[in-house]
Order: sequence, then C-alpha cells, then structure tokens
Amino acid sequence: MANTDKTPKSLPDLLVRNARRFGDGRVALREKEFGIWQSITWRRYLEHVRDFSLGLISLGLKSGETIGIIGDNRPEWIIAELAAQAAGAIPFGVFQDSILSEVAYIIDHSEAAMIVAEDQEQVDKILDLKDKLPRLKKLIYTDPKGLWEYDEKDLLIQFSDIESLGRQLHQNDPERFDKNIEAINEDDLAVICYTSGTTGNPKGTLLTHKNILSMVAALHEVDPKQPDDQFLSFIPLPWIVEQTMSVFSSLYAGYTINFPEEPETAMADLYEIAPSLVVASPRMWEGISRQVMVKHLDASFFKKLVYNLCLPIGYRWADFKFEKKDPPLGWKMLYWLAYAAMFRALRDRLGFSRVRSAMTGGAALGPDVFRFFHALGVNLKQIYGQTEVAGYSTIHRDGDINFDSVGIPVPAAEINIFEPDAEGVGEILSRGPGLFKGYLKNDEATKETIIDGWMHTGDAGFFTEDGHLVIIDRVKDLMHLKSGAKFSPMFIENKLKFCPYIVESVVLGHEQDFVTAMICIDYKHVGKWAEDHRINYTTYSDLAGKNEVYDLIEREVVRVNATLPEKARIHKFLLLYKELDPDDEELTRTKKIRRKFINQKYAKEIAALYSDVEKLPIETVIRYQDGKTATLRTNLIMRTMQPEDAYRDLLKKKGFWAQLKGGI
Repeated sequence: MANTDKTPKSLPDLLVRNARRFGDGRVALREKEFGIWQSITWRRYLEHVRDFSLGLISLGLKSGETIGIIGDNRPEWIIAELAAQAAGAIPFGVFQDSILSEVAYIIDHSEAAMIVAEDQEQVDKILDLKDKLPRLKKLIYTDPKGLWEYDEKDLLIQFSDIESLGRQLHQNDPERFDKNIEAINEDDLAVICYTSGTTGNPKGTLLTHKNILSMVAALHEVDPKQPDDQFLSFIPLPWIVEQTMSVFSSLYAGYTINFPEEPETAMADLYEIAPSLVVASPRMWEGISRQVMVKHLDASFFKKLVYNLCLPIGYRWADFKFEKKDPPLGWKMLYWLAYAAMFRALRDRLGFSRVRSAMTGGAALGPDVFRFFHALGVNLKQIYGQTEVAGYSTIHRDGDINFDSVGIPVPAAEINIFEPDAEGVGEILSRGPGLFKGYLKNDEATKETIIDGWMHTGDAGFFTEDGHLVIIDRVKDLMHLKSGAKFSPMFIENKLKFCPYIVESVVLGHEQDFVTAMICIDYKHVGKWAEDHRINYTTYSDLAGKNEVYDLIEREVVRVNATLPEKARIHKFLLLYKELDPDDEELTRTKKIRRKFINQKYAKEIAALYSDVEKLPIETVIRYQDGKTATLRTNLIMRTMQPEDAYRDLLKKKGFWAQLKGGI
C-alpha cells in the first residue's frame, strides 16, 4: 500500500492509512438498503476506490480532467470522489435537486469529462443536456433500474462495470494504483466546490489537498472525533459542510459514515443509528424545534403540563452553561428530574440520545433555537466558515459557548475585522493554510475576494471581549431606516422562524419608514392547526389567505416584536401564497435567501406593504416539480400590527416561567 509510513499528503493517502490501520476490523461506510444496514469495512472501502479509479483510467480519464457527481448521499458518491483524486482527476458535486439550467451551467463551466449519476432521474437530466456537453465522454450510473432499454450505449456505463475494468487493470499492473497515489502532491487540486450562488451563478472554488488536510487537522484539535464515532450523512454532499464531515474528517479520524435509505427516511434512520456526531443546517434545526413545539401544542393535558414545567428548567440550565457558572445544587436536582421526566425520552425520540457533538453551519442559527437544544441537553455548537477556507474558521468550544456568537477561531485560522466602526463592527477577513487557490475561470472574482493575502468574506461582525466572533449579517444585507436606525434582517428572520407556524420569512425596510416582513407559513403545521379549529381550506394559497391564519401569525409576530428594539419591530406583514423555493431561484440550494432576486420578483408585494392598500390582487404562474404550470389568482392581505402599547402590556404579563424561557 502506498505511503503507509509517511505523513498523509492527500485524501487517498488517509484512506490507505485507515485501511492498513483498521482492515476488516472496523466499518467505514454503512448504507441502509431494503431495510437492512449493509456495511463496508475500511479494507473494502479502499478496494472499491482502487477498482473504480483504475476503471476510470481504463475508460480514458486523464490527470487534470474533471468529473462530476450528482445524486443522493450514497457510498458510491464518496468512492467516486476519492477514486477520481487517486486518478489525478478533480471531482465536483452537483446538488441532486438542481434544475436543468443549474446542472448545465456547472457541468459546462467545469468542463467535465465524465459524470457519475445515481439513477434514472439524474441520468435523464444529463441526457437532456447531451447536445450542450460536447466534452462529456461517459455517463456513469449506480442504479440500473429503468435504464435497460436506453439507446445511448456508447455514453452510458454502469458503476459496477467500471469496477470490473479496474480489477482487470489491477491484475495486469498491481503497482499502478499505489504509484498514482504516491504521485499526488499536497498542492494538487483535490476538489472543486461550487458556492451557493446567493448573488448569481455559483463560483467554482479550487481547494487543494493541503487546504483540506490543514483545516481538518485544526478542527480536530478543538473538536476531536474518535474511530468509535457514528455519523449520519443526510445533508447534500456538494455542500462543503457535509464534505468536511462525510469525507475529510471521517478519513482523518476514522469514524463510520452511515447513509439513510432515502432522503425521506433520514429522520427515522437518525433515530435508529443514534449517532454520536450530528451536523445539520440551520433550517433543519429550526424544523426539528418547530416540530417539537407543534407536537407539544397537540399533546394531552398531562404531557403539556410536563413540557411546560420542564422546558423552563432546561432553559435556566442552559443559561448557567452559557454564563460559565456551576449550577446550585437545587438546580442540579431540578434538571435531573426534568431530564428523567422529559428530556431523555425526547432526545431519544429525536435520535439524539448518544450525541456527543452536534454542529450547525452555513448560516446563522437564531439564539432561540440554540437555547432550545441546549435546554434539552444537546451539545449544539455553531461553526462558521466558507467554502473558500475549506470549511470552518471558528467553532464553539466545550465549556465556552456563547449562543450569540459563532465561536472562537480554530488554531490554523486567522480572523480580522476590516475597518471596524466605533462599535468594533466591520467586514470579517480570514486567512490561513485552508485559503483556496482561487475561483475556476474567474480571476476577477478571485482578486476581489483575496486582497493582500486576506479573504474578504462579505460578512459583518465583531469580536467580543472574550474572543468570540459575532456575525451580524451580510455586509450588503445590513439595513437602515430613513430615521438612520440600523437593523439586521437575518436576526429578525431567525426570531420569526423559531415560531412553530413559520417556515421562512423575508424582512424588509431598507431606506423605508418602518420594518415589514413577507412570511411563509409552515403548510403542514398550520394545516394541522386549521383542522383542529375546524377551518376549511384547499391549497397552500387558500390557507395562507385565511383571516384566522393571519391572526395566528400576528400573535407570533407580536411575541417576536416584544423582544426587539422599538425601531426594528415589524410594522406590517403579509403571508405569501407559496413557499420560497430553490427551483424558483428564490433560495440557494443550501436554503439561503436570494434577496436581490426576491426584491425584483416581489416588487409589487413589497410596494404594497409600504402603501395604504389593504389587499393586493395577484395573478402569477406557479411551476410544479414535473414542469407543469398553473395560473394562481388570489388577494394578498397587508396586516398592520397592533399599537406599541400592546407590547408593553404583554411584557408586563411575563411571569416566572416565561422569564426563564426568555419569551412572552
């Protein structure tokens, strides 16, 4: 085996080291198929990578060429990625739910020589684009179902057939694979990670093996992983956060990666595996907390009583942790009782019974959601970084968690504040060994991003006295009213999304007289609420237009307003007739808001919020997932909030338990 006694200088090197260290004694990958967990040991993992890598070479893949991967999280994805690297090629991922125009752009921009597609759905996407992809040599599929009668025999080939070709080449040239790995230099490109594209087309970030290994080693110093750890891979693999956990860190630490049977079964599989490591996007943590709150509202009297008694105790316990104080004996006993009565069972039901380290990244997580999980005893940590620095720059440390911050810089990362104002707020700069080589085919963007060795992140923030980094918002997204009062829309949006009936929101008000919001209801939870209250509805838009639903959401907005500075309170809001959707370009594939696009698309709705109209007639075209369209006609209601006295009355009503919960 290659490079076994040397310091690993590439990701395939790490795989070789782990195969030598663990052999068949430990499971590297595990996937649920037909209800049964199928295991792949570290030795078999290496053999799969070797065979597929040599098979790609047999098909004509050359060093320096690019190979794309599209599909759900599967062992074949990671095998293909490492196999491409071992062959000297450069892999990149495409989000599995990408529409044709997005797939076409990324594949063409990367000049992909080959594509690994999971199944018929993904193969059809590529075949529809075949005439626009003249460089494509082979389209490799892993699941043959539905593909037996396809005519493109010269282009299509099955994953297992490539492994067979690789085994033949290995028999003829047993040293070929080892020599290929030895030839990899730490400064060679390891992967192209495309950014989320909040302001336009995604940019291809060029990351080397040295970038990745240096940052994963730094992360391991402050948040160590062990070979006994278990991780469930369910966030899309093209995202750098999932790449770090399912590929980079797992190879570095040697822990097991588990793959759900289907994306829809991920939460059930999470419960079954009960992993020790969990990473999820802010949207997923928000969704889990919203689900718990809604089930509590629908629970029996006794369960509601237990919930209402125990959760405030958990919040106070979390606050002791955040304040770095040792709880008094009385509170320790109270928390133990609350844990025994509710938190233990709830954590088990969510799949968090054995969680040792839980993380969230990609966007800011609202402090309310953060406190909620710490109240349950889940050791949730915020991470911060960019694709351009190979993942993470900061992380919360055990025993030093500030829910308003994104943690402290990891050892290999340097963070600075560019041109801070009187309050210390400025643009966040970052540098270190993880800093990327540049953007693919975009020297102008590279020069704008890296200046004098520092990466300009575009995020606004500041350092606290104890060294924690606080993110306020994107620099370009910070807003101010005509009065000069500044506010962060993201902060208010996160507050709103902690409400059990709100799934997304867009806060507005830049250079206006007051703050407004466009809100998307949670169709499932609001629908259940409507059924319980005997309110008839047919579609999402019909439900969102009900006066009773507006009253429900207004109560949630009132609660949020009472926690905000007076100038930043929401004065008016509307309920959108549909959820924001990546397919409609309103969100990125990582669920970040594309504010510029939304401001253009919903210009009439925004103008109505700042006018005297109470209803706005809307006629728009709705596009469904199968490509069909329908015309929607509805009236949008502009709801004006209660006068300020209402908030003062609510604040006066705050009792002991409400104060502990930090809410109304």
